[in-house]
Amino acid sequence: MVNVLQVLGGLALFLYGVQLLSNGMEKLAGRNIQKWLDRMTNKPVKGAAFGAFATGLLQSSSLLMITILGLVNANLLTLEQAVGVMLGTEIGTTLTAQIVAFDIGDLYLLFVALGFVMMEFIPRPGWRRYGEIIMGFGVLFLGMELMSGALKVLAAVPEVESFLATVGNKPLAGLAAGAIVTAVVQSSSAVTGLVVAMGMSGAITLPGAIALIIGANIGTCIDSQFVAALRLSRPAVRASVVQTLINVFGALLLLPFITPFAELISGTALELPRQIANAHTIFNVAVSAILLPFTRPLAALAWKLVPESEEEKKPKLTAFIDDMQHGVPVVALTEAHNELIRLGEVTAEMIKRSHPALVEGDTDAAQWIFAQESDFVDPVTNILENFVDSLMRQNLSEDQRASCFQFKRLLIDIERVGDLAEDLAEAAFACVNDNVSFSEYAVKDLNQLCEHVDETWSLALKALQTGDRNMAQLVCRMEDEFDRLYMKARQGHIDRLTTGVCSPTADVVYTEILRNLERISDHADNLGVSVMRVE
Repeated sequence: MVNVLQVLGGLALFLYGVQLLSNGMEKLAGRNIQKWLDRMTNKPVKGAAFGAFATGLLQSSSLLMITILGLVNANLLTLEQAVGVMLGTEIGTTLTAQIVAFDIGDLYLLFVALGFVMMEFIPRPGWRRYGEIIMGFGVLFLGMELMSGALKVLAAVPEVESFLATVGNKPLAGLAAGAIVTAVVQSSSAVTGLVVAMGMSGAITLPGAIALIIGANIGTCIDSQFVAALRLSRPAVRASVVQTLINVFGALLLLPFITPFAELISGTALELPRQIANAHTIFNVAVSAILLPFTRPLAALAWKLVPESEEEKKPKLTAFIDDMQHGVPVVALTEAHNELIRLGEVTAEMIKRSHPALVEGDTDAAQWIFAQESDFVDPVTNILENFVDSLMRQNLSEDQRASCFQFKRLLIDIERVGDLAEDLAEAAFACVNDNVSFSEYAVKDLNQLCEHVDETWSLALKALQTGDRNMAQLVCRMEDEFDRLYMKARQGHIDRLTTGVCSPTADVVYTEILRNLERISDHADNLGVSVMRVE
């Protein structure tokens, strides 16, 4: 029982080490992950290269796979592009086995101590990220040491010895065992690490280890299938079906030839742990290389197995975000930012249409503004707010958490501009219903202010989208210019009201219009200032 607990504890430490390593790498890579994703998914070979690199970096194929499902679900990746990335993740998963197959002696204790010191006693965020990575390596090897030590004793137990002999002689039994265990622990890396630890303790043969690793590949599919089914997302189901097809094809391809394959692999290294790691790498690379030319047929087959539903044909309110992206916060933040810009662009069109609604009495334009506010701006704002609130419950870096708070402030600015555009539309309806008209001079000032606000808000959104500080500075100067025009228009209105040119009814409406335009200009200034504050 003590040895069983030692294996379980070692496995837990191994998983924790992988998590520390993954978190540290993800924080260190920052926005580069999203840049690579945008640049390297247009061709299957590039997508596979990205999938391999990102999985090796994040140390979690399941994490990347769930993120890919989220991008497919949000229509940011086509299924064909996702297939290329998936083939790459199969290669990237082999890095963990190659790492843990090294015999570093007691050096892992130094990694644990050094990582802890860097995380706890050095306040600079950069050092803490490196400390998280170093400690992750140390804890990972500590888990391996615990598992391999206990497995030496357990392998001598008759029942365990009998099971391992069955796995070695009956590959199908090993495949099933690997798939089941991987589905339970939800980490193929953990099962691979366990198999390598068995190799270190001499508790398993190479054919048995290969069978377990093939089963682990299939077991990873269960996670994505479960997530896809839980979300009831047909695009996500298609992507997870492709992943299952890839891994089942690989298993069927190798299963009849495990013994000759093991003989071939035994010549690649002297130590069994390295042979197991090499078998994992060579098998996954070979399967990905064979299937890479067939990304389009695989995607087409998935479409036939999971055809488009009527619900899927309906337009979605959001275009970029999906809760599955939370696994990789930098991707989630980038796509949330894209969704925020999209929301801002709708509010910019609302401002633009409020101009003819006010000056020309265009009630169709005013009605369109009302519809956008109730059917798009308000619900998308709520979705974005919930999305970021959920993201903030993840393990974020200090910079990422600060970005979330800034995002929420920007969301408030954009949502309030939508409200102000709706107020302008209400003023337009009031003018039509109450037969309120403005003087020639009032209309001239109103035209100038509307055009200025329209230009300022659109420029502020562009600065936010591009991060252009010079453009943001121009937005702030334009806001100052608006204040000057606003005071001039307000004084002109007071003069007309004093001389009786403006009626009291028109005074109330006109004053409120000017105030709402001034508030929109202030929110544009907020966007400009936020861009200039980004380091």
